Amino acid sequence: MSPSWQVDRLIIRSGASRSDMAKMASLDLAGTLRQLLATKDRASVMFAAAPSQQDTLALLCQEKDIDWSRITAFHMDEYIGLETGHMARFANWLDRHLFSHLPFGTVHHIEPHRFASPEACAADYARRLADEPLDLICLGVGINGHLAFNDPPEARFDEKEAVKVVTLAQDCRVQQVEDECFAELADVPQRAITVTIPALLAATSMICVVPGALKKEAVTRMLTGPVEEDCPASILRTHNQARLYIDADSMPDIDRSAA
Repeated sequence: MSPSWQVDRLIIRSGASRSDMAKMASLDLAGTLRQLLATKDRASVMFAAAPSQQDTLALLCQEKDIDWSRITAFHMDEYIGLETGHMARFANWLDRHLFSHLPFGTVHHIEPHRFASPEACAADYARRLADEPLDLICLGVGINGHLAFNDPPEARFDEKEAVKVVTLAQDCRVQQVEDECFAELADVPQRAITVTIPALLAATSMICVVPGALKKEAVTRMLTGPVEEDCPASILRTHNQARLYIDADSMPDIDRSAA
């Protein structure tokens, strides 16, 4: 069976191992960036911050012939209430694993501590996104099927705001402990700022990287169930330029010959 197939508009590519998957995804990311920079003066790219993305981003940092100075970087979400130096802050995670390794032209952090309210921070980030519409997103999928921090039941496919304040679902907070980002559940913030699903879908291209056995159920639901807000990641099946990368552990138990 070919390691590539399609469900609705979503292209799925599977690697025999996590490293194989990361190599395929990083090559796709690099190729997409080169194509963008060949046709545009600047490119706008958004990255997810999560251990599931680490292998892919490490390989991306090794790619040559990409003019990073012409790329503006965004990220997807951020906790509310963590100290600015906290290791689990997504801005800090991306600084460690990506932003500090490459000479990006501009990096836009979500920084709730700089604003009078989380809502003011969300509005400011929405304005920045409006100024530089997204060409490419590199994202993951949560164990409950979330995209960014758009958890069911708060996820909305018709959300009017581009960035909003959300309350995190319990299973999403548990995942942060399982990913070893926090020592225990009580340490995980209950609120966050997230880019919303319509704002994510507005990107021209989406590359979704989802390794690991903990994500197998979510991948199965997003590929085989209905396109619905109860599994936010299912909406990727409607995007014209979305690609999903999985490994042997996250591979769903489905008949790909019928896909």
